[in-house]
Amino acid sequence: MCASIPGWADRAEAALGRGAATRSVVYARHGMVAAAQPLAVHAGLDMLKAGGSAVDAAIATNACLGLMEPTANGLGGDLFAILYDPKTKQMVGLNASGRAPMALTIDKVKPEKDGTIPLYSPYAWTVPGCCDGWFELHQRYGKLPMSQVLAPAIKYAEEGFPLSPVIAGDWQRSTRVFKDKPGFAQVFMPGGRAPLEGETFKNPALARTLRLLAEKGRDAYYKGPIAEELVRYSKANGGFFEMQDFEKHHSTWDTPMSTDYRGYTVWELPPNSQGLAALQLLNILENFDLKTMGRGSADFWHVMVEAKKVAFADRARYYADPAFNKQPVEALLSKSYAKQRAALIDMQHAALKDAPGDLAVLNRKETTYLCAADESGMMISLIQSNYTGFGSGYVVPELGFGIQDRGGLFSLHKEHPNALEPGKRPFQTIIPAFLSKDGQPLMAFGLMGGDMQPQGHAQVVVNLVDFGMNLQEAGDAIRYHHTGSSEPTGTVMTDGGELHIEDGLPQALLDELKRRGHKLSPEPVGAYGGYQAIWRDPVTGTYSGATEKRKDGCALGY
Repeated sequence: MCASIPGWADRAEAALGRGAATRSVVYARHGMVAAAQPLAVHAGLDMLKAGGSAVDAAIATNACLGLMEPTANGLGGDLFAILYDPKTKQMVGLNASGRAPMALTIDKVKPEKDGTIPLYSPYAWTVPGCCDGWFELHQRYGKLPMSQVLAPAIKYAEEGFPLSPVIAGDWQRSTRVFKDKPGFAQVFMPGGRAPLEGETFKNPALARTLRLLAEKGRDAYYKGPIAEELVRYSKANGGFFEMQDFEKHHSTWDTPMSTDYRGYTVWELPPNSQGLAALQLLNILENFDLKTMGRGSADFWHVMVEAKKVAFADRARYYADPAFNKQPVEALLSKSYAKQRAALIDMQHAALKDAPGDLAVLNRKETTYLCAADESGMMISLIQSNYTGFGSGYVVPELGFGIQDRGGLFSLHKEHPNALEPGKRPFQTIIPAFLSKDGQPLMAFGLMGGDMQPQGHAQVVVNLVDFGMNLQEAGDAIRYHHTGSSEPTGTVMTDGGELHIEDGLPQALLDELKRRGHKLSPEPVGAYGGYQAIWRDPVTGTYSGATEKRKDGCALGY
């Protein structure tokens, strides 16, 4: 699988600071699906066995996840994807994120005390883009009829499915926040409480919505009864949606951007997503000999965190909807700029502030990531999210899904590139990723979880390339998560933020990080993200898959 990764044979060195893999890498010849819920993975695999494409498998999996993991994603959220097309031998990208309602302006928002948009409110609603993303992908790359692709999710929604453990825990915690939101309890608290692990949950309203999409297509959502119901609900609950917001909605096919990291090409999507931050982070890290430092040294963890701060300073200052603000992507991605930024890192002291470079809210957010691959060599990296778990908590009972709160990431500072404007896309945290070498696609991968995502992408790539880990080990390895950087909403880091590192590193190493000024604090396991990956052997075409030990999911092939 990863035989071409440097240091692959040196298992003793790679093992330091990571421990053994929690499960075996999964291998298959014809196709593979990896996602955060096993029943959803099976639905995707069934599409591949029926002759469907990787896109058919991904949509079927995502549709099931919207039902089975509503704590992270659904038809009320947004979607991004990177796909390798074996016919054209090109990477293509889809931005299926929505825009602010045309009737919503900054002066209408009642901000929080910190000057940000209230997350769990109609002020944070943006038009959901997921459904349009499905149909855009399917129109270009689907092989099976949409009625067949959505059939498993419809059946599970009607007949019910048993809840998996991690999702059940997230569900239980979410009810404390959302139980009083309009429609939430009616859909997601049957019998007046959250369903428990192993209990059967049904969502007949969502089944009707999915059946309508299977029969009538995407216009049933954006020009028909689904949009009409969303607008009716919006008017009844203080929202700003009008039919024109849905009728005008469209996804965009955006060319992925990339950078070279020690001979490997890493692919991300451009702004309004934060994928650029992962590439900037890797460009900065390339200026340091991480392998020689070793994962068992304080220098390694210090550099990883400080590089993140530097990259996130630019993220806070520049990333926004390019349709409204010109993005200096080329300058931010340049190796010379990365070298200048790397020079700012003080190896003995943690930075307290993260000023952006001079170019001539986010901590624990739920998302679902999945990837799929088929026999033709098509591979898709797809991420989909409501933003904060169940999103805004506002749920439309007649439709069986809630509305995202992605608009909470807009800035209320009118001069900021990410300032709220009618019809504008907000800064987005969700990012799919891809790895290739010498023009050959190698890995579709992602790591869900708000601001953890670019940090996680960089850590996975470093684990594979610098330390020779295999696909499962690269995800199982101890992770850090730094929080408190300056944000695109306008908040600014002034105290260095907080550093969270998973258990397993020596106490002496942690003490040294504290001496350098890092403020260490514990964090729930789920805050370190959720990784899935599929690797394709460029010689044999054999697929291998890995899945996140911190989630319920699996990787399966045939």
